[in-house]
Amino acid sequence: MVKNYSVRTDLALEEKERFESDNVEIPGVVLEEDYDQERDIRVTRVEIRTENGAKAMGKPTGTYLTVETPDLSLPDEEKHVEIAARLCGYIRELIEKHREPAGNGEGEAENEDISILVVGLGNRDVTPDALGPYVADHLNVTRHIVKEYGKYAMGMENVDMVSAIVPGVMGQTGMESAEIVRGIVQETHPDIVIAVDALAARNSRRLNRTVQIADTGIHPGSGVGNHRVGMTEESLGVPVIGIGVPTVVDAATIVNDTMENFIRALESSESLKGVGEVLRSYNAGEKYEFVKELIAPHLNGMFVTPKDVDEMIHQISHTISEAINMLSSQFSHA
Repeated sequence: MVKNYSVRTDLALEEKERFESDNVEIPGVVLEEDYDQERDIRVTRVEIRTENGAKAMGKPTGTYLTVETPDLSLPDEEKHVEIAARLCGYIRELIEKHREPAGNGEGEAENEDISILVVGLGNRDVTPDALGPYVADHLNVTRHIVKEYGKYAMGMENVDMVSAIVPGVMGQTGMESAEIVRGIVQETHPDIVIAVDALAARNSRRLNRTVQIADTGIHPGSGVGNHRVGMTEESLGVPVIGIGVPTVVDAATIVNDTMENFIRALESSESLKGVGEVLRSYNAGEKYEFVKELIAPHLNGMFVTPKDVDEMIHQISHTISEAINMLSSQFSHA
């Protein structure tokens, strides 16, 4: 039986891994993995198909695509374009899944212009939380041009209207981000909302090298225990694609990972092997809670980010914004 302990993570992949480590299968949850060895890109698809699976995972039913690559934050233009193109393909896949047919004619839905509202969630003044605002800064917004001069002013027959908003955080505005976005949706009537936010990870090796794309929307602050009103199709009235990158990890997680390495070292020692076996007998939940008790109260609730997070966030935001810019171009030429 899996212990019900709190794992500080926004990644559906890591929730699934928690069950796999205890050899527990979750009915209604399917995991598929593809690894491109040449480019060192791993793509994992987690599909939560039933309400029971959603309850076990603690996440809504839907599709969660996780792209992992060590090159995500590297300032390599060629790899940047390649990764952006891949992300664009996955975002487009999820958008097309939720698009309604435009009419009775076959293929009309694919050729219809769509309106996309990009929401850059987070706090621009806190670097690990500034991913969303930075992505919005790099977007090619077109809604105002199309509204003012028509789509032919863009030099293309089909043009998608892209608009962007950075709603800030409650401490700055006194309002829930979801409240602000809901008002904008009701006024501007986009077909799709793309919400971009920084996430928390369970595994430190996934920091700034992982992108999760989900068609279930996004819940700002959930990974760091700061639960805010979610942005979902139910709350906004239009499909919401959530894009997130883990930029922080719980301090207890780092200590827990260090403890795992310590246990392995003990097990390899003849004189201390028994101690390692005793510690190994605890399940993952018991060890995690034990670590939280040891570091309390000073380190509880502390989240850690890499020292070069400034440059990483700048590069990653550029890649994600380019993927969204490519997306608009692809739909326009579909």
